[in-house]
Amino acid sequence: MTGICQEVPSGMAVKNRQLVLAARPVGMADDSCFRLEQAEVPAIGDGEALVRVVYLSIDPTIRGWMNEADTYFPAIRLGEVIRGGGIGEVVESRNPGYTPGDLVFGLTGWQEYAVADGGARAMTVLPPGIPLLDALSVYGVTGMTAYFGVLDVGRPQEGQTVVVSGAAGATGSVAGQIAKINGCRVVGIAGTDEKCAWVTNKLGFDACINYRTDDVAARLRATCPDGVDVFFDNVGGEILQAVLERINLGARVVLCGAISMYNSPEPPPGPSNYVQLVIKRARMEGFLVLDYVSRFPEAQLQMASWVVDGKIQHAEDVIAGLENAPGALNRLFTGANTGKVIVQVSEEP
Repeated sequence: MTGICQEVPSGMAVKNRQLVLAARPVGMADDSCFRLEQAEVPAIGDGEALVRVVYLSIDPTIRGWMNEADTYFPAIRLGEVIRGGGIGEVVESRNPGYTPGDLVFGLTGWQEYAVADGGARAMTVLPPGIPLLDALSVYGVTGMTAYFGVLDVGRPQEGQTVVVSGAAGATGSVAGQIAKINGCRVVGIAGTDEKCAWVTNKLGFDACINYRTDDVAARLRATCPDGVDVFFDNVGGEILQAVLERINLGARVVLCGAISMYNSPEPPPGPSNYVQLVIKRARMEGFLVLDYVSRFPEAQLQMASWVVDGKIQHAEDVIAGLENAPGALNRLFTGANTGKVIVQVSEEP
């Protein structure tokens, strides 16, 4: 693994290293799916700004964009830079909305330099004083996903039971804590005893099920004796099937993601017991956090208050080096990470 790229002194030739999609993955994306290239640093025009990428946000949805089929974004084309969010520093600007030295968040892509403008490539200027790792995790897309997924879609009530799959991940760990703040009993599902211990001892969940070693259905019966009122699902598959057996009358199933399926060459069959939704008059609803962008400021203010008060804990799993982004992406699917996975591309300003 190579080190972090340093600021290049003025006058020296600068190249823009980029990771592009070389082949569409079948199953887990391996090294053959990516190609590290060197391009010229973009020359900006009127209305544009040049951004030096500092951190990349590594999210499961990136794996979906690598497939041939379009989703809520078009599929990444072969030879294109891998799409992904990130934080960078404005180093040159011909747009009054960006000043050199500004720290910005947007779709930087997996590269060392990106271009921001006031249109399709617009980036958000971060307020001063926010730690950059926090801006990508608890105050970023993952934190906002947890906030709106729990409160707007799940709508838990005090005293209800909430189950969260992917409980040690960036979104699930925060989602469970928000449910606890709202007076709920919270049960997590994670992949190791260490993660379960972190979820219960550090984050305050009431219980946690190790899906690799426990009988999930039996443990759900034991940890949720009064049934499940809200299921915040990041995983799908067999775990979704098991939780549906325990849902209560009027339960809400929040479909945040289905990480167990993203590397499947063929779509797995859906839950065979979905009729439980009919029997229990329950609701299963998917959502995209992009629909809530206009409300991010209110959520970030509330999240900041919870963080300051010690009610929300969070963790970041930081990997150094642009060339290590593919391996960082796979950490999401092997369960190697705890908390938000981030790749550091260059030094913080």
